Amino acid sequence: MAGQKYCYRDVLPFAAMVTMECLNVGLNTLYKAATMKGMSEHVFVVYSYAVAALCLLPSPFFTPRGRTLPPVNFSIVSKICILGLIGCTSQIMGYTGIGYSSPTLASAISNLVPAFTFILAIIFRMESVALRSSSSQAKVLGAIVSISGAFLVTLYKGPRIIPTPSLSSLSVPQLLSSSNSNPNSNWVLGGLFLTTEYILVPMWYIVQAQIMKEYPSELTVVFFYNLIVSVLAGIVALITEPDSSAWKLKPDIALASIICSGIFGSFINNSVHTWVLRVKGPFFVAMFKPLSIAIAVTMGVIFLGDTLYLGSAIGAMIISIGFYTVMWGKAKEEMGVGRLDVESLGSPPSQKTPLLQQSSQNQTFVS
Repeated sequence: MAGQKYCYRDVLPFAAMVTMECLNVGLNTLYKAATMKGMSEHVFVVYSYAVAALCLLPSPFFTPRGRTLPPVNFSIVSKICILGLIGCTSQIMGYTGIGYSSPTLASAISNLVPAFTFILAIIFRMESVALRSSSSQAKVLGAIVSISGAFLVTLYKGPRIIPTPSLSSLSVPQLLSSSNSNPNSNWVLGGLFLTTEYILVPMWYIVQAQIMKEYPSELTVVFFYNLIVSVLAGIVALITEPDSSAWKLKPDIALASIICSGIFGSFINNSVHTWVLRVKGPFFVAMFKPLSIAIAVTMGVIFLGDTLYLGSAIGAMIISIGFYTVMWGKAKEEMGVGRLDVESLGSPPSQKTPLLQQSSQNQTFVS
């Protein structure tokens, strides 16, 4: 029984998050290849989230076995609408940023998510900070270092480290031609769009975690979320893409990207993230973002002919150092809370309750 609980709470979330990071980078690479063929990012968001909503359509009519769900009230509906607005904005920003830059830059800047999650957790009183504590100092310093690294990645491109490989040596179809030939490429503008996305992503995590506390049904929440994002993105796309030809789909890489993103991204990825958020909390989800940079560099060079630049390499290393500094501080803080709980077990009854209350108050929602 203990082994099953350990597998459910520790092994499965870890394996799921590693898999999702690999999947996200692959979907971003496929999307980049599709936009290089002229696909609109606004139309892409509408179609991909509509595909996910169709896949999840039966979920609101089924109640998980052994679980009694509360009635859907105004509080839950309003939070899901806010979640949809955040998600729609972040997706449009993210896909626009990838269109102007590359999946490699997107993965580098995604390392900001743990730092922004930590900052927002402080603002919303989900994380405590004692400036005289070494663990809190490490978390604050790590957040600042991560943000500095993201600015470096965005504003400094630098010389090439790994030159663009020739397509003839990669045996890659013409559909995945070099992203450097994109006439709309703008590294700084793409970086700004991506930074905005990864400011919104921690907000998505926190709102989603709050929703799961009130209504713990992952598939139902994700269904309504995908539906709302599809509708909101449709309104935006109708304004930005009035030409009907932009909405026409052909059996090419754009259609493949939409279907894959809808099923594996908006459906499976969002469902897994929502489940892990409920089991482990937002900070656990955010801590896997630095993994994506290594995956993105490899896939970008192989499949898109991306060039690795000095600014990206140095910035990614700085972001990773900041990230692991935050994680060290977090781990040290949790070890301190653990020792406090152990010591409280041997305390007299008169002292035990206040100590446990203090430990409960210092426990962070973000695990």
